[in-house]
Amino acid sequence: MLSLFLSACVIALTFGADIKEENGVLVLTTANIEDALKDNTNILVEFYAPWCGHCKALAPEYEKAAKALADEGSDIKLAKVDATVESSLGEKYEVRGYPTIKFFRSGTPVDYSGGRQSADIVNWLKKKTGPACVTLDSVDAAKAMIEKDEVVVLGFFKDLKSESAKEYEKAAQGIDDIPFGITSNTDIFKEYEMESDGVALFKKFDEGRNNFEGEVTADAVNKFISANRLPLIIEFTQESAQKIFGGEIKNHILLFLEKKADASAKILEGYRKAAVGFKGKVLFITLDTSDEDNARILEFFGLKKEETPAARLITLGEDMTKYKPDSDDLSEDAVTSFVQAFLDGKLKAHLMSEEVPADWDSKPVKTLVGKNFKEVAFNQDKAVLVEFYAPWCGHCKQLAPIWDELGEKFNDKDDIVIAKMDSTANEIEDVKVQSFPTIKYFPKGSSDVIDYNGERTLDGFVKFLESGGKEGAGEPEEEDEDEDEEEGDEAAAKDEL
Repeated sequence: MLSLFLSACVIALTFGADIKEENGVLVLTTANIEDALKDNTNILVEFYAPWCGHCKALAPEYEKAAKALADEGSDIKLAKVDATVESSLGEKYEVRGYPTIKFFRSGTPVDYSGGRQSADIVNWLKKKTGPACVTLDSVDAAKAMIEKDEVVVLGFFKDLKSESAKEYEKAAQGIDDIPFGITSNTDIFKEYEMESDGVALFKKFDEGRNNFEGEVTADAVNKFISANRLPLIIEFTQESAQKIFGGEIKNHILLFLEKKADASAKILEGYRKAAVGFKGKVLFITLDTSDEDNARILEFFGLKKEETPAARLITLGEDMTKYKPDSDDLSEDAVTSFVQAFLDGKLKAHLMSEEVPADWDSKPVKTLVGKNFKEVAFNQDKAVLVEFYAPWCGHCKQLAPIWDELGEKFNDKDDIVIAKMDSTANEIEDVKVQSFPTIKYFPKGSSDVIDYNGERTLDGFVKFLESGGKEGAGEPEEEDEDEDEEEGDEAAAKDEL
């Protein structure tokens, strides 16, 4: 009985009497978070919303990571905060979307930048709290490390203080989601057939192992890992999205097809063969069109399910640029030619556009599409105010009656045009839309484009127009907490995704 009492006291001292635990994850509130941060040197905290799809997908992986760390006897804790209830904590820690994950070390937060699978979470935390490389002194230790994770990197150096070993460790410090081992043990060298110093990447897919060639520098090792850490063909899922978009390779080709369709196996065979020649240069990705979660990604690329299988290529920079093949041919040769033409700079960016509606200018609010946008918006004889919207956007739906009223008010003004454009189906090369709704003003007699960031009220819009685009221009105001639901399709393609 005494031992039970003492155990209860230890638990109370460790977690605080009011800190509940759900499946190994601490439940934090405004009342107990300070105690949790004080009592735990290393704690990962997820700020979530119960309705958030990404949070629901993360939950089992997050719990699995908490269990894995507990089973190892780690002092690292995982916790969660319902930011829709604990709104003051959401504000304090600058939560702008869900889930937001922050790692607290001795009470100081940094943004979590790892993947959303349990192994990614565990490896990221170990890198942040321990050495960049695990020193291996036996074959059994090396085998256990390689067996445990999907991707593992080992450095073989007869002198662990050599310049090459230091460069290897420098590379390891910059990669948080892959475990790195280092050894000088002759038995391990022999087991993995390493006759001299070098680096090997072990993985549970494709060829199983890649050997680094060349001089060991941090930059060269990073490039080697970037080229080999992902499967030759990777399926897009919520779990793989972080690895796809957070990696060093920014050129991606996406194959949209129904995974279980009879014709898919042959298409995938040719796609895989084409991918071999572009390893390290272009990521080859597949996207299952039978998965309803991918509907908005299809929309982002202007594709309908009945138009698939199809391929699109994107390059990630400040903006996402899309490229479309000239034909529907998805053979190995066709895919190879398409990707090579892109790398050679021979392709023009693909911009989506609907057809111009016959009645586009029959109502007070004019309907713009890609094909008539420049003609209307850049008409030097008129001042044009355009709302760029998405049909599914809640804020856009709230704005719709106000926008219609604004159109009515200026309907008799020959030199003012109120317009709207569905930016999920139309794209303009010189106008970038990152969130919905986005409102831009094209002044009369000018080639300038002015962002509207004032109040989304009739009075606000009227003052803006009557001031010639001055009152209401400037830095955007802070959005509501559900801002992440209204992000533009590029954000959707990266993380809705």
